[in-house]
Amino acid sequence: MTEKKSTSPKIIDELLNGSKDLSRRSLQQLSDIDPASLKTLMEAWPRVQPERKRLLLEELHSLADDDTLVSFDDLARTMLTDADSQVRAGAIRLLDECEDLKLVPAFIKILTGDDNADTRAEAAVALGKYVELGELEEISEKIQRQVEDTLLAKVNSDDQLLVRRNALESLGYSSRPEVITVIESAYHRENPDWQASALFAMGRSADERWDEHVLSSLLDEIEIVRLAAVEAAGELSLDSARTALFKLLEDEENDDISAAAIWSLSQIGGEDVRIYIQNLIDQSEGEDDEQVEFLEDALDNLFFTEDLAKFDLLNLDANDELVEIEPDEDE
Repeated sequence: MTEKKSTSPKIIDELLNGSKDLSRRSLQQLSDIDPASLKTLMEAWPRVQPERKRLLLEELHSLADDDTLVSFDDLARTMLTDADSQVRAGAIRLLDECEDLKLVPAFIKILTGDDNADTRAEAAVALGKYVELGELEEISEKIQRQVEDTLLAKVNSDDQLLVRRNALESLGYSSRPEVITVIESAYHRENPDWQASALFAMGRSADERWDEHVLSSLLDEIEIVRLAAVEAAGELSLDSARTALFKLLEDEENDDISAAAIWSLSQIGGEDVRIYIQNLIDQSEGEDDEQVEFLEDALDNLFFTEDLAKFDLLNLDANDELVEIEPDEDE
């Protein structure tokens, strides 16, 4: 605790000095920042130039991606009301892993009243995790419904397209009948952006009603739609998409879509998928280290998928009768 307080002046100095890099050590000291250090930092905050504030948020987000042990939740909360819209948006992204219910009113307020569309769009994304938590029965039905009502109203509003699309994608977790109608409507729009968001929401739904929609979009001519369908096939663990994904990989020219197809295959599983990915690793070794790393991650994910499948098979059905085994006479 003492060490964190003593380092506050250092990060403040780095922030105020526009030519000075933000050191990793200083950034790490902002993790789980104590109230006194946070107060000191916020007192100096008005003197920090906007571009330095934005840089800080970017660096903290990057560090959080690399190191799962750091947490900047307390710092990010204080920046949700910053005068700079990019700082507010960055603060929301930094709270990506935080499930504190006290953030729900703040995110709803931003989504419904912030004057910047990008910030509203980030709030729409952030509210998605509370829809998911509601479906998992980890938060109250009242809070879940409040979040869903806000997102549904936003989808049907005249707000910017990105805000409305993000609200739709966050609703993908919801099992409410109204959401099914909204997803169906978006999917059948002529706008490919809406179609892609509808497919993204389908991938989150864990609902087999969307299987045919996803399958029919896997070879769509429009890349954004094709990519969303490929990702949805993986999220839904769609066995029937395996052949189509292999076919797609034969001719696909977009590297992002190819990578998404490989990852989706790792989520679906199968002996042919394991052989395919291992062959790609063998072909790439010594030539493309980044590609090999991605493929090895996909292979690890495939093993995880298969382990889950084995676990499910070992689980007895709730209606199965347990047969008592008589002990041997020798025992």
